[in-house]
Amino acid sequence: MAFEVRAPYPGDVSPGPLREQTPSPSPEVSEVRSSLEERSDEELVRLVQLGHSEALDVLLDRYRTFVRVKARSYFLVGADREDIVQEGMIGFFKAIRDFRDDRPSSFRAFAEMCVTRQMITAVKTATRQKHLPLNSYVSLDKPIYEDEFSERTLLDVLGDEAESDPLVHLVREEERRELGERLREILSDFEKNVLLLYLDGNSYQEIAERLHRQVKAVDNALQRIKRKLERLLKTNSEAREE
Repeated sequence: MAFEVRAPYPGDVSPGPLREQTPSPSPEVSEVRSSLEERSDEELVRLVQLGHSEALDVLLDRYRTFVRVKARSYFLVGADREDIVQEGMIGFFKAIRDFRDDRPSSFRAFAEMCVTRQMITAVKTATRQKHLPLNSYVSLDKPIYEDEFSERTLLDVLGDEAESDPLVHLVREEERRELGERLREILSDFEKNVLLLYLDGNSYQEIAERLHRQVKAVDNALQRIKRKLERLLKTNSEAREE
C-alpha cells in the first residue's frame, strides 16, 4: 500500500524546526542512511511516497535550511519568525505529497514553488482577513493617504495583543475614520509605502526592490510600524474607557 505524506494542519504534529539529539545509530542504520544520502531528491521523494521514513529524514535535513532562509523574506504580523518557518515546512510536506516525476520540473523547483506559495498564502490570509480577533487585527476602511495608492485601505492592522475580548476589535465607523487620520500622521512616507506593499502580499525582497532600499531597512520599517500601531490602538482603547 502506498504511503501518503500528509501536510500537517492545526492539531497535527508539527515537523518542528529542529530534531532532538538521538542515540548513535547502529552500523546497519548508518549504512542505510549513507546509501540514501547518495540518492537524488527525486529518488528520495519516490521512496517517501512509498512509506520510507528514513528517506523522509534525509529530505528534511537537506531542505530545512532552505526553508528557513526562504522564511527570512516574509513577515507575518502577530506571529514570530518560527511561524513562517512552520508554514514553509507545511508547503514542503505538500511538495513531497504532490510531486510527480513524470513532469519536467525538478523536485527542488517544485518544492520552492510550494514553500513560497504556502508562505505567501499565510501572509495574505493574516493581513486581509477582516476582524480577526484571534490574531489581534482590527479593520480600518480609511485610505492611508491620497495619491496613486488612494484606493488601497489598511484592511487588517495589528491590535493590542494584550486584549482578549473579540468585541474590543469591532471598531465603530467614527473610530475608524479617526484612527485612519492619526495613522497618516504617525507613519513616515517610507513606512506608508512599505505597509501598503506588505499588505498587498509582497515579500521583504520585493518591497526593497520596489522602493530601492535594503531589505534590512524594510524589516526595520515594519517593526516600527507594528510598534506605532500598537501604541495608537492602546491609546484609543484607553480613551474609550475614560
